[in-house]
Amino acid sequence: MRKIFVRGCIPSLLFMLATASLALCAERVVDLTAADGAKLKATYYAAGKPGPGVLLLHQCNRDRKVWDGLAQQLAAAGINVLTLDYRGFGESAGIPHDKATPQELNEELAKWPRDIDAAYQYLMSQPGVARDAIGVGGASCGVNNSLQMAIRHPEVRSLVLLSGNTNYDGRQFLRRDNGIPVFLAYANDDPSKPMVVAIQWLYDTTADPDKKLVSYPTGGHGSDIFRVHPELMTAITDWYVTTLIKTPGKAPAANQSVALLPEVQVLDAIDQPGGVAKEQAQLEQARQRDPKATLFDEASVNLMGYEHLQAGDVKGAIEILKLNAYAYPNSPNVYDSLGDVYLADGQGDLARQNSRKALALLSSDTTDDQQRKNAIKASAEAKLGQLDDEP
Repeated sequence: MRKIFVRGCIPSLLFMLATASLALCAERVVDLTAADGAKLKATYYAAGKPGPGVLLLHQCNRDRKVWDGLAQQLAAAGINVLTLDYRGFGESAGIPHDKATPQELNEELAKWPRDIDAAYQYLMSQPGVARDAIGVGGASCGVNNSLQMAIRHPEVRSLVLLSGNTNYDGRQFLRRDNGIPVFLAYANDDPSKPMVVAIQWLYDTTADPDKKLVSYPTGGHGSDIFRVHPELMTAITDWYVTTLIKTPGKAPAANQSVALLPEVQVLDAIDQPGGVAKEQAQLEQARQRDPKATLFDEASVNLMGYEHLQAGDVKGAIEILKLNAYAYPNSPNVYDSLGDVYLADGQGDLARQNSRKALALLSSDTTDDQQRKNAIKASAEAKLGQLDDEP
């Protein structure tokens, strides 16, 4: 069931005001019903003529309104656009993510794919939307949401990814040449520094030659860049016009010479078969020169280990997290994570050993705040309790 609310317009005798009035009338606030009955809020920007469709997915510290300016530009260029508030954000139903418990958050996140598919089906159902010319764009957490949607819907013909990362399945998708042009952008002053590495990594990973990477010295994170660099909206509009209207599924060769951060190559190697041994050897060599040398971010590799675990690559996850423990031997979190993957692999003794080590290191941990220490402690003790051991 859907309810549509059309923004009111005041007729004008002046042509310019009439044109502006029609533009506003083409912007509709929409109520969507999710698979579980939850009410989701979206905005539809009609191009006013048959043409492609684009679904825009916001970052997880904003809502759908961050796309207003871009959506209006796209509609003016002949592209129909839908923007969606995730559940728990903006005007959609759900537990606000900053107030949800970890369990509630996981339960809410598990519903997002079906929510996004409901929005996608609404977009596809609109009169004049070309079903064979669909684009998706996302910022920050919207990057992974966009890639997962492209995996589920092979009719997606163009992607725009801003300041975000994806999981192992998303990276494997990009490693295949799927014939989907990919536009990526970030700002070097992103407050989440791993996102700069992440978006460069996604660019490097993308096998399709029809790809473009845009960077700015300033602008912040995701769609926040629009405030500092409104020209990014124009670049994205041009990208969708090219890849969805002029040459569907194709983009002109960018002929870019991109200088990537060294960590990009390291992460890509660790993520693939045989890479862990190679990077451990390089780290050992680096530490002969500097005992404190690091080649990668602890949190990025820790997350990668869990992604391999979720993808069913348990042995690979163990090797990745063993490398992380070698690189960061004083971190209680790396041993707690090792305990998780050893437990998943049925290696109870090693799960106990690493969980105990995580607990032992907490008292000397100067990196994590108290909330994180408490979370590590609870996680390690839960594993030990599951293994019928005392913390």
